[in-house]
Amino acid sequence: MIQIKDLNLNIKGHQILSDVNLDLEAGRIYGLVGNNGSGKTMLMKCICGFVRPTSGEVNVNGTVIGKDTDYIGDTGIIIENPGFIPYYSGRRNLKLLSEISRKADEEKIRATMELCGLEPDLKLPVRKYSLGMRQRLGIAQAIMEDPSILILDEPMNGLDREGVAVIRKLLLGLKEQGKLILVASHNREDIDILCDQVYEVEKGRVENRIRS
Repeated sequence: MIQIKDLNLNIKGHQILSDVNLDLEAGRIYGLVGNNGSGKTMLMKCICGFVRPTSGEVNVNGTVIGKDTDYIGDTGIIIENPGFIPYYSGRRNLKLLSEISRKADEEKIRATMELCGLEPDLKLPVRKYSLGMRQRLGIAQAIMEDPSILILDEPMNGLDREGVAVIRKLLLGLKEQGKLILVASHNREDIDILCDQVYEVEKGRVENRIRS
């Protein structure tokens, strides 16, 4: 579970997030919608520990981010553009990332790439990937270690219709496995199909629960 209590973020005199309170549970997909600059991405960064809130707290399964630990654990993340070494292949990039925690072996990496619609043996360097291929690779790195939580900022960005269908099916399957998934998207169809609960972010406030 992720519990966000009275979270505020002020940067250089600008109120970015105001009095955010959310309870997010496993086995559900939550959606954040809002205009550019509304605070969606900054809220995700606060949850992950990439940005420290001015006040309030983010509690993940009893651990307070920024107090008990610097960064959220057991979580797959895509925020803004996924970064990869451009002259390596997709599989080699994932292999290098997997060596940090050693939770994903070669077999798991290959299976995850295939699940996301990528060819593991493709020698093409990432710099020559299309935007959609790069996005699929970003999703693969987020899920390859089987995390309990996924935090995904615009996961469908750059995907064609086939890619969108593949990733929607993937995320719904992960929800059925009991994952907690938080998604920000500008695409209302993605939100309607995927999300059990949707929140609108406007001027840093989680103003309104659209549906439950």
